[in-house]
Amino acid sequence: MAYIITEPCIGCKDKSCATVCPVDCIHEGIVEKDGKIYDQLFVDPYPCIDCGLCESECPVDAIFADDEVPEPWAHFIEINALFYRQPSHKR
Repeated sequence: MAYIITEPCIGCKDKSCATVCPVDCIHEGIVEKDGKIYDQLFVDPYPCIDCGLCESECPVDAIFADDEVPEPWAHFIEINALFYRQPSHKR
């Protein structure tokens, strides 16, 4: 399981979720897809230990387990994956 940050994070980027992350797997960045810009935070699924601390800390309720992302935001699963496949992002 991985966590996905969805639309409410765009424009907010509060980072309280990143502060509580014990493995530092939340990163700020930008993804462009289909002419839309996603300027938000992203969860790297590889170091993530699925502790859930980020989800409970998010002030805008933007973070979900990947199997619980609401249907209107399901495309954010792909957006998150795209961020970590970009050459500009180094793990």
